[in-house]
Amino acid sequence: MDKLYWLDQIKLQDRAKVGDKAFYLSRIMQRGYPVVPGFVVSAEILREFLENLNSSESLVADLPHSSLHLDVANWRQLQQVAGRLRQEILTATVPQDWVNTIFQAAREWQTSCLILRPTLAVSNATPSMKNISGLLESVFCQCEPEAIAFALKRTWSQIFRARSLLYWQRAGINLQQISLAVLVQPVENAIASGLLSANSSGWEIEATWGLGIAIALGEVQPDVYYIQQATGIVLEQQLGNKMLAYGVDDAAPGASSQPVPKSALTPDHTCLSTYLIQEAQQKQYALQEEYVQQIIALGTQLVSELGKSFTIKWTIAGQNTSGKLYITQVSSPHIIHHRHFIRGIGAAGGRVVANALVINNPQNKPEELPKGVILVIAAIAPDWLPLLHQVGGIITEQGGLTSHAAILARELGIAAVVNATSATTLIQTGERLLLDGERGEVYRIKEEGESGRAGEMEKRKVPENPLHSPISPSRPVTSHLPMIATQLLVNLSQSSLIEQVQSFPVDGVGLLRSELMVLNILSGQHPNSWILGGRQAELLELWSEQIMQFARAFAPKPVFYRSLDWPQDLPSLSDNLQSSTQSMLGERGTFSYLRNPAVFELELQALATVQQAGYSNVNLMLPFVRTVEEFVFCRRKVEQALLTEVSQFQLWMMAEVPSVLFLLPEYVKAGAAGISIGTNDLTQLLLGVDREQGQLGKVFNERHPAVMSAIAQLIQMAKSAGIPCSICGQAPAIYPEIIDKLVEWGISSISVEPEAVERTYQAIARAEQRLILAAARRKLN
Repeated sequence: MDKLYWLDQIKLQDRAKVGDKAFYLSRIMQRGYPVVPGFVVSAEILREFLENLNSSESLVADLPHSSLHLDVANWRQLQQVAGRLRQEILTATVPQDWVNTIFQAAREWQTSCLILRPTLAVSNATPSMKNISGLLESVFCQCEPEAIAFALKRTWSQIFRARSLLYWQRAGINLQQISLAVLVQPVENAIASGLLSANSSGWEIEATWGLGIAIALGEVQPDVYYIQQATGIVLEQQLGNKMLAYGVDDAAPGASSQPVPKSALTPDHTCLSTYLIQEAQQKQYALQEEYVQQIIALGTQLVSELGKSFTIKWTIAGQNTSGKLYITQVSSPHIIHHRHFIRGIGAAGGRVVANALVINNPQNKPEELPKGVILVIAAIAPDWLPLLHQVGGIITEQGGLTSHAAILARELGIAAVVNATSATTLIQTGERLLLDGERGEVYRIKEEGESGRAGEMEKRKVPENPLHSPISPSRPVTSHLPMIATQLLVNLSQSSLIEQVQSFPVDGVGLLRSELMVLNILSGQHPNSWILGGRQAELLELWSEQIMQFARAFAPKPVFYRSLDWPQDLPSLSDNLQSSTQSMLGERGTFSYLRNPAVFELELQALATVQQAGYSNVNLMLPFVRTVEEFVFCRRKVEQALLTEVSQFQLWMMAEVPSVLFLLPEYVKAGAAGISIGTNDLTQLLLGVDREQGQLGKVFNERHPAVMSAIAQLIQMAKSAGIPCSICGQAPAIYPEIIDKLVEWGISSISVEPEAVERTYQAIARAEQRLILAAARRKLN
């Protein structure tokens, strides 16, 4: 078993491995909704298990490749085959290392009870395939190795039950098309549980005491609330008949305990109990008014994610009167089967429906864009930033996950698809589109008669301000977060996002991108033009005020301002100075300061002005440093600007040019107080791949052994030199599994885009907890 797939780390490409149920829960969780934590034992593990059954029986020996062409009308044969297959699975041995991996991961929750939820993906499923959510059942077990092994086999065996085999054959599905993964989650005692069913005609909430098993088994008649969706008003409510409830390990003090029905549990490893509800409590509604309103508010938010028709299962974890609302399952008729007409790379999450605006020539930049449109363009240069605040979505033909378009979209919270081949040819201005930034897909919406997911999405109003909801649908993000030791910082450039990010659980700004920040004040002119035109004082005032907004908002937390790093002279910014044709490896970073120091000196004056205003929390980070001589030149300029007179000031450098792997001790001797690893440039330079070329995405991968080895070396060298080491590239946000290694290696801080703050926080907490547990076990041994 290579790894488990944690809900807060699952990516688009993992969907077939984790199944639809887990995939959609993860999407909801990663957008900030309250979902019970969990991890997935992937479908690949079941295939490996079946391939190693070593049975002499020909039918079983062919699994998982057998298509099992049965005569399902012969019920005897169907029952015999199903029974033999399930018995073979239930009596087999699950490799102990698999069980230990699952057990050790589940122990982090400190729970005595687990639920294993089957989560299915069926390849090439026909659109007529009916909902299969009731075909497979969840299995409960104690959090102990033996119980986990048996529950896992019990869950897997369900795809070979007689009714399952009957369904597969009648639906025309071969076993090879079925990917069955298992979602493992902790089970806590609940005050109440139930469902929220939403559709265009109205909403309905069902609720019962304790866990929701009683509703699933039909053992209670739940309370029912009828909701007017438009207003959230409870139109009517009906008291149910709730005589019993389920809890964990006889959790109801003084309650009369009864055996749990075997249909709900594994036979020998029961972790749940039933208890009778006292007569007085039976006459009460299971939900207090505040919980009813929380469920309604949650449903209102989910409309923007799932459409007008969906069902969620929810639970209020806790005891007595204090609890927290969690989502345990999500289903929607619009999230499984649909067709796209353009596919690219999902660069920034979120979905939006709007009219397309196609720009065939990016050089002809308009003065403004219509509000809320989906911009379709070959590529986006950084100088388009001021125009992007207005758009609802972005589609580009070029670029990858670390392209300018992708980075800008993620920071601004705009749904985006990049590397969508021939998008400007296939799409016409004015067409109605649905853009799915998670899946990297674009749908064309018809004017009339459109059904399914796209039809539902088309009816929705595009949010007037697309900056807010994609970042975090549930605010504040600081609630119920564990303590972490690794610093978490945020990458920013837009002052318009300061107010939102201030409430986030961050320790400061790890990367203030100057080149994107100042585009909002340059009025389409290059800084050199301002200086040569005698407007240096005016530009200095504007520049200082921009930096001061961040310094003021985050004080006393540090703000690391990265000085200008334009890969090339922006074509739309007029520059009277002669410049040669440039590239991603042209005159950028500190080398450009040597050639023309005027703009860098102005930046330093701006920083000095901020210091003089009383803010001592702003530090300077030098970009794309190629040589020690470049660093020394810049350090002298910094000293001349008197920035070092403030004791708190630190001069850092980006670690993104591979030469730093050999020269870091020399940089430290020259005065580098810290480094921040820029994985975007480090990866493209180590692997020789242009990060703007999306078609080379498989090669441009920060998880490449060479890149990971370089990151580990930089962290170790920084520790040896006694300086802090941060990381501010896109890698931790795009590949959260990297965070485990960063924490293990001793990274000082991790800086990510606003939309990735909460999931990165959780990933850091989990990584630190693993290290603590590992250290404790070593000590015990």
